[in-house]
Amino acid sequence: MLAVRCCLRQRSKISVASFSLFSSQRTTLKSLIGKTDRRFTVLPCRLSVDHCARFVSLSASSRADAGASPEQENFGSLSEDISSRRSFRKSSPDLRDLRHERESMEEEEEPLRRPLRRNTPYWYFLQCKKLIKEKKLQEALDLFSRDMLQEERLQPEEFNYSVLIGGCGRAGQLKKAFKLYNDMKKRGLIATDATYTALFNACAESPSKQAGLQQALKLEQELRRKNYPLSTITYHALLKTHAITNHLQACVHTLREMLQNGHAVTQETFHYLLMGCLKDKEMGFRLALQVWRQMLRSGILPDSKNYTLLLRTARDCGIGDSALASSVLLQSNWKAKEDVSEPRGKNVIDIDLLEKQLFLQHDTHSSSQSESKCNKEKGSNHLIPVRPAENISLPSNMVPDSTAPNLLDLFEGKGGAVLALSSVDTASDRLALIGGAKGFLEQMEAKGLSPDLKTLTLLADMMEPGRQSMQMLLKAAKQHQVKLDGAFFNSAIRRSIKAGDLEDAKAVLRVMRQRNVSLNIQTYGCLALGCDQQEEGLQLLKDIEDAGLRPNVHVFSALISRATRRLDYAYLKTLLKSMRNLSVWPNEVIIRQLEFAAQYPPNYNQYKSRNNYLVHIDGFRGYYQEWLRDVPAQSAEEEQAELQSNTEVAVKENEAEYGLTDAQRNQRAAARRYNSHHRAKKNHTVLAQGCK
Repeated sequence: MLAVRCCLRQRSKISVASFSLFSSQRTTLKSLIGKTDRRFTVLPCRLSVDHCARFVSLSASSRADAGASPEQENFGSLSEDISSRRSFRKSSPDLRDLRHERESMEEEEEPLRRPLRRNTPYWYFLQCKKLIKEKKLQEALDLFSRDMLQEERLQPEEFNYSVLIGGCGRAGQLKKAFKLYNDMKKRGLIATDATYTALFNACAESPSKQAGLQQALKLEQELRRKNYPLSTITYHALLKTHAITNHLQACVHTLREMLQNGHAVTQETFHYLLMGCLKDKEMGFRLALQVWRQMLRSGILPDSKNYTLLLRTARDCGIGDSALASSVLLQSNWKAKEDVSEPRGKNVIDIDLLEKQLFLQHDTHSSSQSESKCNKEKGSNHLIPVRPAENISLPSNMVPDSTAPNLLDLFEGKGGAVLALSSVDTASDRLALIGGAKGFLEQMEAKGLSPDLKTLTLLADMMEPGRQSMQMLLKAAKQHQVKLDGAFFNSAIRRSIKAGDLEDAKAVLRVMRQRNVSLNIQTYGCLALGCDQQEEGLQLLKDIEDAGLRPNVHVFSALISRATRRLDYAYLKTLLKSMRNLSVWPNEVIIRQLEFAAQYPPNYNQYKSRNNYLVHIDGFRGYYQEWLRDVPAQSAEEEQAELQSNTEVAVKENEAEYGLTDAQRNQRAAARRYNSHHRAKKNHTVLAQGCK
């Protein structure tokens, strides 16, 4: 009993086990509860739920045994109310206010705490890579600079910078790519092959080729000072940079260094060499053929990209001097014929011989002597023009229906002792030199390759116009399951109209409608090249409007070009009125065309003689000057910004202003107005997208 009272005075917990000890000493629970029930109602004893339940059961059993009084029968009602509560505390309004103030202070201090690190640099690398693949470069840069560096304060790794540099390079942001590279070096991170490959790609993809070349040369010198060994992928990126921004000779020097360091030469290596040949518009096709022959001699089979680049050089580049091309491509081919039939082994390239043949200087006298000597020694050789005329007798082994002589077959040792090259002036001539469209496709099929959409589009832009050529390309597209688009048919239409075959162009339009290929504004621009009469041009503009399109500056440039050739001033005035009504403002090409049309011919006196073509020239000149004044002028703010950014250029123009003719001043003024209108339209588009 004394122990129980002591526990009650000290407000300690009372367990059922404690009561069991007292029951053995003949102390009934009923008498104990009767004496201490007052203390239970006052003292805030901390009883668990199980203890309260056992207390209730014990009190109920004691009342049943002893026949308790009514006051004692109500014992246990308090335990029923508090049986679901774990603990009990004294509460008052003051305590509640203090507790609320303390919680509010804790909430205010919570944002000041440093957030826990939840992510890793590699997680940010994956997120940035995903955003860049979705063409969200700026979001990737913000994620790196704001979330990773500022908020979480993580130490970036090399791969974090490399993936961002690669994204900036593909987007053409050269300055941002090298800014990230400099920041990477300041943090003490060591760049890898992936970093340097991304930097060289950024130099190649830069909109300013001169800036890209300067940065590439600086980076190349830095790597040489460090004696850093480049990988094959990095060397290919450097080759790509020199091919796009520099010249073919720089590519050959890089290839020499690549071979000296023991790297393998692959199809991709020759891909960039062929890309470098495109820089030389005068004789790039001859250089490409020499590179192609060296690729075959090295035992490397070309792929589809190599064939596509060869077609591009045939379309965009000339062959240079035909006598020099004959001596380099043909006579030297006989010396190496045995080597071609038996390749010397893969990845083996004679870089010295290639460089000597690519960059040799032409001596007309010596080349002509060697050509005549070769013709005397080989009586079976024939001078065959690329496009044989009717009055030229062909060799017995060639029939008119056969394909033209194919240099690609000669490089492989399949041809006979043929020919010296004749004039190769047009793209069709150069295509015929490599077998024509049919022979070129047969070459690809022999190598197990299939033409893609780019290959067929280039062939459509170069082949001889005609329904047979078109049917052959359509058959090839069906055979290789290539889905033709509008660009392919536009090339065929342009080729037919330039050849003066309007019926063939209309046939291509019918094929487009049969294949459910929609006509775009580029299609109408190609059709505009054939609209010589005013009725045809106005009907074309009406067709564009009926199709739900709006004629652009290129459509009007084509129409103005045809009208200028015929000196149809009434047609020109009508076109200028249409441009004003449709708010289509001229570019520099249109201004040059109009300035040419507005000039009087030399030694022309309208009072002494009459020219039917120049009857309306005075009316056109007056309307043209009025039309120029309606071209949107440049705003004062844009003029001030342009003067501040181009001070030196403005000074030079002002110094030479007095030496300009009226036509040149009008041309420059209209060009400035067009550029200002183009910038204003671009800014308006950017603002509209931002508001969305």
